[in-house]
Amino acid sequence: MKRRIREICETRVRYGYRRVYVILDREGWDVSIKMVYNVYRALGLRLRNKTPKRRVTAKLCDDRAQAVGPNDVWAMDFVHDQLALGKKLRILNIVDTHSRYCPATDVRFQYRGEDVVQTLERICTGVGYPKTIRVDNGSEFISRDLDLWA
Repeated sequence: MKRRIREICETRVRYGYRRVYVILDREGWDVSIKMVYNVYRALGLRLRNKTPKRRVTAKLCDDRAQAVGPNDVWAMDFVHDQLALGKKLRILNIVDTHSRYCPATDVRFQYRGEDVVQTLERICTGVGYPKTIRVDNGSEFISRDLDLWA
């Protein structure tokens, strides 16, 4: 039996002891799964665990510009809420990271990239343009309209 288990594992390297047991059972061997497991381990056989996929780390964390004055770095993100009737609200928050001043909190039911650009244009005419805008990878922030505006 040991020789047959080794032969199965040499020809089918991705088979664990459970599959080896099924093959032996189909071939007519009178063995239990515990016995197959013990022999499998005694022969030093075992499947390698799959290595987990590496998470992509933020590459530019150290290169982020520190805000030294007002309108240096702005941060934008969305906050979600829901009305009692079930309709969802999206709230665009824009914050100056130096002074923690919030030039805009814009509420809409739907937001697209061009809506973000309209809000930024409305704010920048009164407050001034920022040197850097920090955003996440939301669909509104990676749109072509915002890229053209920037």
